[in-house]
Amino acid sequence: MASGGGTIAALWTEVNRCGQSGDFTRALKSVNKILQECRDDVTALNCKVVCLIQNGNFKEALNVIHTHNKVFGSDVIAFEKAYCEYRLNRVENALKTIESASQQTDKLKELYGQVLYRLERYEECLTVYRDLIRNSQDDYEEERKTNLSAVVAALSAWEQAPPEDLGLPETSYELCYNSACTLIGQGRLPEAMKKLQEAEELCRQSLSEDSDMTEEDIDAELAVIHSQMAYVMQLQGRTEDALQLYNQVIKLKPTDVGLLAVTANNIITINKDQNVFDSKKKVKLTNADGVEHKLAKKQMQAIDFNKALLAMYTNQADQCRKLVASLQSQNPGHPRPVLIQVSQLCREKQHSKAIELLQRFSEKHPESASEIKLTMAQLYVVQGHVTKACDILRSIEDLKHKQGMISALVTMYSHEEDIDSAIDVFSQAIQHYQEHQPNLSAYLSLVREAANFKLKYGRKKEAISDLEQLWKQNPKDIHTLAQLISAYSLVDQEKAKSLSKHLPSADKMSFNVDVDALENSHGATYVRKKAAKVTGEILPKEKGPGDIKKKKKKKKGKLPKNCDPKATPDPERWLPMRERSYYRGRKKGKKKEQVGKGTQGATSGASGELDASKTASSPPTSPRPGTAGSSNVVPPRQQKPATSGATRKKPQQKKKKGGKGGW
Repeated sequence: MASGGGTIAALWTEVNRCGQSGDFTRALKSVNKILQECRDDVTALNCKVVCLIQNGNFKEALNVIHTHNKVFGSDVIAFEKAYCEYRLNRVENALKTIESASQQTDKLKELYGQVLYRLERYEECLTVYRDLIRNSQDDYEEERKTNLSAVVAALSAWEQAPPEDLGLPETSYELCYNSACTLIGQGRLPEAMKKLQEAEELCRQSLSEDSDMTEEDIDAELAVIHSQMAYVMQLQGRTEDALQLYNQVIKLKPTDVGLLAVTANNIITINKDQNVFDSKKKVKLTNADGVEHKLAKKQMQAIDFNKALLAMYTNQADQCRKLVASLQSQNPGHPRPVLIQVSQLCREKQHSKAIELLQRFSEKHPESASEIKLTMAQLYVVQGHVTKACDILRSIEDLKHKQGMISALVTMYSHEEDIDSAIDVFSQAIQHYQEHQPNLSAYLSLVREAANFKLKYGRKKEAISDLEQLWKQNPKDIHTLAQLISAYSLVDQEKAKSLSKHLPSADKMSFNVDVDALENSHGATYVRKKAAKVTGEILPKEKGPGDIKKKKKKKKGKLPKNCDPKATPDPERWLPMRERSYYRGRKKGKKKEQVGKGTQGATSGASGELDASKTASSPPTSPRPGTAGSSNVVPPRQQKPATSGATRKKPQQKKKKGGKGGW
């Protein structure tokens, strides 16, 4: 036993030495030897779990904990168990383990904050980190502040909560980056870009001080900042610059699968239905293992939506339907999967099915009815059913009294020449504003538009109440008063006369305007010519014979040389020759031969040469000097059927006939 005890003591010494040097593999071997001697030694089991965690064997460490659960108890190894579950992405189990621990140590609180952040329970997470920063004093204070700023950024980005000013110093690039993310969530894009540039400078400075860091390592660390810069550019509409920066991040091949997935997804959103081949390559990066554990639920949701849209744009109808069905099961009340399915049906020219699908969804989920009904109205307009589209729009309670909706309805009813319905839209909207927001400027502008609309379509009687209301609001408005008098003149002339007394007199309406100065100004389009001042009596000048203008005689057109003025001209002379009624086509020359026609062996060239009438009429010609003894003359038996060029050799054949009598 003494020797055994000495061996165990030596093993514990080895475990302690290896633990201090960080050699947890050798420490694990020594711990296993100890456990062979003492199987239920709690300290040895605890050391084994720690060594396995340090080596990254979280699953094996968790198995050891479960196997010796009775030995450990509930609180002895709660942190190690929760940490293993957290690293194995069993976040819910980790939360239960932490909450079941009777004693909440600082280590458990730190892990509790991480677990709450992963579960996207940001308000509770914010409370935990505030308490940790307030009650802790150690070397990890900056890390806690960084985590706290990350929680604030997540609240701003995903829940649109107004951020609190926690007074966190932006001394590190991580804090500066999180501050930029908070500004992006608020929509303050120019300020966010400045913060990201500051974060980039701080990152370069801090990493360049480390001699072990290469330029490639620095670029890899800057990738997340550059990707966020590209996102800001994309939101600002600078898509070309954003796309260039996104592609630079992709080329670096960062090890963070979450960063790669988000960057690839943003490139796909820029491509839309263009550059589909590139989008197909980028979508593979969003399918990497472990992406769902790195991103928030809304980020994963956006990536899945874009996958379905890409399948639709690439005409993969079956794949699109599968993705949409999966999205609907995961997000039953979200309108976007239904809208993607409707878009696919419209691409297949099935508009009626699309409208039925939208109708069912709006009835089942009234909270999303506004967006769905707008799409239904658009489909009705595409089909030409404008009145049905108007009925759908008027059924949207949240939007039917908005100025944009009123304008759209009035325009559509006017297009259908349904003026009564358009006036009814104005009347309902005016009544709504009169009851709920009578002092709003939009109310008076709406009354003005209603009055102008009624006057435009000759409804002066109906416009009287609107015009009276406008005139009461502004009695000095002469234009409205004139319109009111004009409307009353058709209904009540006495009232029109009484109102006309409120019109200003002609003297009050006159303005002190210098007409001459106005006409001579640079902006005048017409300048009246002033008459010259007469200094003396000027007698009218008598016109002489030279002052009378001579009329120019028109010259007669020249006729062609061979023109007979007595003959009637050809009525078709202005038409091209081919289009004239007497055109019979070009006559082919008699000297051109047509090989292959006539009896076998006969040629037209030979018949022309044997015609005596032709040879007698043409005088003999003498050959050119140097051609009489030419070797180009072919004997008759070797002659081939003559072509059009054979007629040029007739003088030589005639000379033969004169000398030897021919053949």
